Amino acid sequence: MTLGTSPENDRATLSSSPRRLYRLLARAEVVTWALLLAGMALKYSGVTEVGVRVFGMAHGVVFIAYCLVTGLLWVDQRWSFGRFVLGLLSAVLPFFTVPFEAWAERRGMLGERWRLRAEEPRAVLERLTAFVVRRPARGAALGLVAVAGLTGVALLVGPPA
Repeated sequence: MTLGTSPENDRATLSSSPRRLYRLLARAEVVTWALLLAGMALKYSGVTEVGVRVFGMAHGVVFIAYCLVTGLLWVDQRWSFGRFVLGLLSAVLPFFTVPFEAWAERRGMLGERWRLRAEEPRAVLERLTAFVVRRPARGAALGLVAVAGLTGVALLVGPPA
């Protein structure tokens, strides 16, 4: 079965390429890190705490989205578990997502096509990933719900100490 692989279905959108989606999120993660650090500088210099609240929330949302997409690529692009963990760790260290994304690109870890659009899934994680990549609108909606839910959990738990 080759769902979503015909030329008429392959538009130049984020959903058509793992590379595009990952690059966008890697860069967004860097921008939100910079904004959060600027907000922290303002807070600890006694100017205002608003920057930390606003940019901290933005960073948290992008961080969660980046981690979820890293998991999506881990399954779809058949990354090793070690590479998956490196991808996650790159979001924890300020400004490391872009170098990780460039490294992953050089090693062929970011495809132009979603593998599970054309291949039949074999395991539970592959089935969930295939659902997301074969139905981009529903997959995006599911991703938004996951990001919102995980953000809610993070808010309940509280900020990192």
